Amino acid sequence: MNLLTGKLKEVLQSVLPIVIIVVLLHFFITPLPGSYFGRFLIGALLLIPGLTIFLIGVDLGVSRMGMVIGHELVNLGKFWRFAILATFLGFLISIAEPDLHILAGQVEQGTGGLVNTFQLVIYVSIGVGIMIAAGLLRILYRKSIKLLFLTIYLIIFVLSYLANNEFIAFAFDASGATTGAMTVPFMLALAASVASRKKDSIASESDNFGLVGLASGGAIMGCLAMAIIMGNPKPEAAELIQTEAPRSFFEPFLVSLGESAWHVAVALLPVIIAFFVVNFFKAKLDRRELRPIILGNIYAYVGLVLFLAGVNGGFLDAARVIGRELATHSQVIILVVGFVVGLVTILAEPAVSVLTHNVRDITGGSVQRRPVLIALSLGVGAAVALSLLRILIPEAQLWHFLLPGYIIALGLMPFVPDLFVGMAFDSGGVASGPMTATFVLAFSQGVAIAVPWGDPLNDGFGIIAMVAMTPLIVLQLLGLLYKLSARRSRTAEIADLQEFPTLSAGEVEGPVGFAAMTEAPEEISFDLAVEVCRVELQVDADGAADDNENGGNDNEN
Repeated sequence: MNLLTGKLKEVLQSVLPIVIIVVLLHFFITPLPGSYFGRFLIGALLLIPGLTIFLIGVDLGVSRMGMVIGHELVNLGKFWRFAILATFLGFLISIAEPDLHILAGQVEQGTGGLVNTFQLVIYVSIGVGIMIAAGLLRILYRKSIKLLFLTIYLIIFVLSYLANNEFIAFAFDASGATTGAMTVPFMLALAASVASRKKDSIASESDNFGLVGLASGGAIMGCLAMAIIMGNPKPEAAELIQTEAPRSFFEPFLVSLGESAWHVAVALLPVIIAFFVVNFFKAKLDRRELRPIILGNIYAYVGLVLFLAGVNGGFLDAARVIGRELATHSQVIILVVGFVVGLVTILAEPAVSVLTHNVRDITGGSVQRRPVLIALSLGVGAAVALSLLRILIPEAQLWHFLLPGYIIALGLMPFVPDLFVGMAFDSGGVASGPMTATFVLAFSQGVAIAVPWGDPLNDGFGIIAMVAMTPLIVLQLLGLLYKLSARRSRTAEIADLQEFPTLSAGEVEGPVGFAAMTEAPEEISFDLAVEVCRVELQVDADGAADDNENGGNDNEN
């Protein structure tokens, strides 16, 4: 019950800000037609229990499966066997992600069939599989995460130069879509399991993060490689298809429930099958240990289906109408509302909650959820505002924002602790989940449709790429602040130690050292322990000096 109430409270804090923003926009700036507003409220009612149940399922089932599989992968021993199986597992995780299939379908529709769904999913999943293996091998053989990220993004820059602008947008959007609500918890658990085998606790802490970011980089490389292999064709924007109005109020929810049930089943089944194969041959968990894992997967399935039904059935159309109506107002209002929408939408992303809890648990509370959430919210808010600015300025191109952004992100790496580098690149993939792929994307599409010079293909894709980029910068800046704060704290502690008085043995009365501390253990602090150690060392030194002096006098006698 405590787990349920805790998750429900957390979800309410995440979802209610979005509901409040839309309600305020509805009554004061962009009135929604009655059916749209009603479906939005119904969607919120589905989203809240869905996200709550999903997060409970992640704790009970998905994360535990990742830990078990990661543990058995490490026990394989041989390099080539580990690399092949890790690549296959990464491919399997990516090809089953619902968000990737949704994006691939949108790309196929937007390009008039030039890029088909199956083709994009396969190329992206190959890239993800290779980078998952590289990330796990990096943890196992203790290689630098900063050097690996630098190498990957240099390759991406070269491939981007060889590909055309449309495929760049597809590729960077795919980097966010492939790390969705199902894959992120599994990847985080996989990395944690492999990192836990290391004896160095500090290195193990930082190695828990970075695998999701590497998977995102693999998705970009896979899509860009596809463009080059295809001969770099120039896709043309397909005509927007105007769908018929729903025949009933609840029809969008019923349709979405059916589609979501299928997509989530496709996402869960390969991972569940892989887990039971590993358990049958290697892990051999008993029924008592398997029961919560099975129950957790059922919870995760039901929760994610309800969540996606609420988002697709109620949030999607409302966001598109808000964006379209907002485009009739001044550009300042558009940018401000876009910033606020991005600011609050990130709080409702399922994988964001999983990541921030992992950050808190793995660091033992030294990095709390609140500053990470604040940094992510500010970053995503800025990303949405910049994406809308790109739509409002006809001459602006996606690479005008992505290139300097990634240069800044890579330039910050040498000055930031490894823990925050991995956390930042993971956050880039985590931030661009189903809420971004639906509500934020639909919102920006609504603006692009209403703007006379808007291009559905160029402007419709790229916002996920922007959302995936900004956390790389803001989380590393947060890490830099932590580093400077820790340095100031150490300087202050050293200064305090230098001010401690030097006591001789004759000046110490009563119980000495740790014997004195045991008389009042509730008053023990770090500073007190340091002072006691200093006193004991001084007492020992004075005692030794007295012994030497007495020994010398005895010799003289």
